[in-house]
Amino acid sequence: MTTNRRNGEGGSAAGPSSISRRGALKALAGAAAIGALPLAGSPARAARISSRRVDVVIAGAGAAGLTAAARLSALLPNGTITILDAREAHWFQPGFTLVGSGVWAPGRTIDRNARFLPERVSWIKADVAEIDPEARRVVATTGEAVSYDVLVVATGLELAYDAIDGMSRDLIGRDGIASIYAGPEAAGASWVAMQAFVETGGEGHFGRPATEMKCAGAPLKYTLLTDDRLRGAGTRGRANLTYFAHNQGLFAVPPVAAKVAEIFAGRDVTWRPEHVLAAIEPGRKRATYRTPDGMVEAGYDFIHVVPPMRAPRPVRESGLSWQEGPLAADGWVEVHKHTMQHTRWPNVFAIGDVAGVPKGKTAASVKWQTPVACENIVSWLEERELTASYNGYTSCPLVTRVGTAMLVEFDYDNNLTPSFPFIDPLEESWVAWVIEEKALMPTYHAMLRGLA
Repeated sequence: MTTNRRNGEGGSAAGPSSISRRGALKALAGAAAIGALPLAGSPARAARISSRRVDVVIAGAGAAGLTAAARLSALLPNGTITILDAREAHWFQPGFTLVGSGVWAPGRTIDRNARFLPERVSWIKADVAEIDPEARRVVATTGEAVSYDVLVVATGLELAYDAIDGMSRDLIGRDGIASIYAGPEAAGASWVAMQAFVETGGEGHFGRPATEMKCAGAPLKYTLLTDDRLRGAGTRGRANLTYFAHNQGLFAVPPVAAKVAEIFAGRDVTWRPEHVLAAIEPGRKRATYRTPDGMVEAGYDFIHVVPPMRAPRPVRESGLSWQEGPLAADGWVEVHKHTMQHTRWPNVFAIGDVAGVPKGKTAASVKWQTPVACENIVSWLEERELTASYNGYTSCPLVTRVGTAMLVEFDYDNNLTPSFPFIDPLEESWVAWVIEEKALMPTYHAMLRGLA
């Protein structure tokens, strides 16, 4: 497959493979219509409906919580479903990288939770303050207590900026500091910081935390998009870009890691293994990295900070977290990696970022996890075997330039699982870019409504 460069340079008129551009777009349009774009195809099986009168509480109204609400309202026609979340705005988080690189305006990633909430679902506009699995009760920050027969934990995760000495959210956009993860406004401020760096050049730092994190490909995307913006402005020669990897590789899937290393080498991006950001001094523009050989300090002109991530405090204090193993330290919910059911509390399920599974902190993972969890909730209520299974599917449209991306899809075993035969997951292509920039949001919205 030929790698396509911007404006089609280096590729054939037919695009990235033997399929024509028109044919590829037609296939993508058809896939979008059935919700198969690469949040990619969720399990194609018809879940049974339960007539049980049951009280279901969903903790969190992000992507996972809203998708669960839509599906469970259809599967449990006699059930009472309550969702808790204080935030009325809904953020399309896959778009934050595009906002932070100037492709989208921040407002394009903002919607309303009310637009996606089924009529049958009651909404308590407050966050979760306490979860008591013994009493089968969730307490809201307003003090209101809600009892449940089934609990779906979909709280998302907590961005632990305070775990980096000297760092706080209010620094984003100042002193050369970017961080797209903190929301649309922060992503917009990151674009302003990137623009200043593109003009002046200097030392650019990128990396990720050692914790589990959402969309682990985003720091790589942001590195390459910064490189692309520098080249577009004709200032790449003024800048040095360094990616600080938290371990010995650039990506969890070996062939993808090798491809990213190849792209970095071709675009003069240096990467350093086993460097984790521990402290930052904004005034001096100095960053300190934790390495196996001790702390290393380096100056920067532009730095993209990705904070450590952990389960929210009410989840960590609930007793629902893993008690031992690699997922215990940050409080991820202890669920079976295939059924999404809690291993100690059978009436509790977890989906989305907070779920303690080896992979699965992307919107694509939500699209696969949620039908599995909802089907298994019905099976558990009906005292049947839990047969729906999540295989760890994760999708990462890994943007390499404005106009090209790689559509990387994989499972728990790091097998590449491409959804479209005309897209090579290890090649940069305009088709993968179209999916990221044009097609992903409509598919995401269909998912929230339980249609994809």
